[in-house]
Amino acid sequence: MDMDAAEQDFSRALVDEGWWLASGIAGLYGWTHAFESLVQSVDRLANAFAAQDGAQPVHFPPVLNREVLVRSGYMQSFPDLCGSVHSFRGSDAEHQALMAAMEAGEDWGPHLAQTAVALTPAVCYPLYPTLAGTLGRDEVVFSLSSYVFRHEPSQDPARLQAFRMRENVCLGSADAVRSWRQAWMDRAQGLLAALGLSVSLAVANDPFFGRGGRMLRANQRQDEGKFEIVCPICSTAHPTAIASFNYHQDKFGVAFGIRQRNGEVAHSACIGFGLERCALAILRTHGLDRARWPAIVRRQLEA
Repeated sequence: MDMDAAEQDFSRALVDEGWWLASGIAGLYGWTHAFESLVQSVDRLANAFAAQDGAQPVHFPPVLNREVLVRSGYMQSFPDLCGSVHSFRGSDAEHQALMAAMEAGEDWGPHLAQTAVALTPAVCYPLYPTLAGTLGRDEVVFSLSSYVFRHEPSQDPARLQAFRMRENVCLGSADAVRSWRQAWMDRAQGLLAALGLSVSLAVANDPFFGRGGRMLRANQRQDEGKFEIVCPICSTAHPTAIASFNYHQDKFGVAFGIRQRNGEVAHSACIGFGLERCALAILRTHGLDRARWPAIVRRQLEA
């Protein structure tokens, strides 16, 4: 069975067996209570591990100031993935033109104007502007979870347009941040393996866009700026990333004016669990009948 067929079969099974609700749009689904409960269980496990770092929980909505996308370099690197929020701002006459376009089945997008907000592409992005200035400690750690959006419609059930990430972010010196990331790579593999998942750690890269993207991808791999934990979901030959570990160096420190207590620019790293992807990995590994899962896995998720 080829990859596309496997993806479509798994997606259909998730709907037919009462885990997902189809929307008619590629990469966009609703969840039943069964799937939502599984996602929440994975999130609780990941959050419990974050508490070991003394991570400060913070919360943001799934939209952010669109200027963050510019200052962070997101629009320079991933313009094809962004989700810009638009709204109608016109007069009564312009509203009539909008309605006429809709009724005629025409593109009514030109009748909308860009707003000051965009859909959040990564859970950590709204955090950095709030940290402008000098950090209060040598090393600060935060725990966040939210929906994020990336415009990459796909039949692959693990490549959703809207999905949730549990992220932990560390800021401080380069040595402290790299050490923190390494500790998380070790503990995350143990956490996921304890759920009966066949996981491995691999050097990875982000999908940088444009002519310079190939060089950025190569540099990121060479610098080992990104690692991923991968697990088979639709393919054993091409396993899916279910967790990532990113070292940003001083990128966000420079962009948002974040400094260490010694005056040097802060370095940062983030680790993220794709919550829906982790849930899908569990379903693919142990089957769609929860009652038949190994008892030790059920206990882990029900704790």
